[in-house]
Amino acid sequence: DEAGRGPLAGPVVAAAVILDPARPIAGLADSKVLTAKRRAALFDEIQAHALAWHIAEASVEEIDRLNILHATMLAMQRAVHGILASGIEPDLVQVDGNRCPQIPCRVEAIVKGDALVQGISAASFLAKVSRDRQLTALHALHPEYGFDVHAGYPTPRHLTARIEIGRAHV
Repeated sequence: DEAGRGPLAGPVVAAAVILDPARPIAGLADSKVLTAKRRAALFDEIQAHALAWHIAEASVEEIDRLNILHATMLAMQRAVHGILASGIEPDLVQVDGNRCPQIPCRVEAIVKGDALVQGISAASFLAKVSRDRQLTALHALHPEYGFDVHAGYPTPRHLTARIEIGRAHV
């Protein structure tokens, strides 16, 4: 799964996760419906209990050059290749949405997969928390944009800041 397809700032972040059936993680669901504190706790638990996980991204420059869809597919490819580099090859890669990245594995798209498939849900948590942390760090460099509040999404505050301050290439 990915995080960062809707924002006007920051990278698109994707994660791939292979859960351990012997170590189930309670509370996996759509990451957008839980609090930031609960997402952070699940982020740590997923990293501690998964058989393998990898977080990857496509930069702002790649988004601008490729477009957001292709940059998202690139970030997903990088995440899966990170899993493959760990020496674990999945039987099937399940992707949230209706499009699949080009990867050297069997892959299927599942619309609303983050709410239906625990592995996709786990990847969603890793991607969202990782991206949110990046935008919090970016806020320290550019507090005038309010990234700590909207994480780069086009809220009225962010849109006003972009008009009044200018478009930060972040």
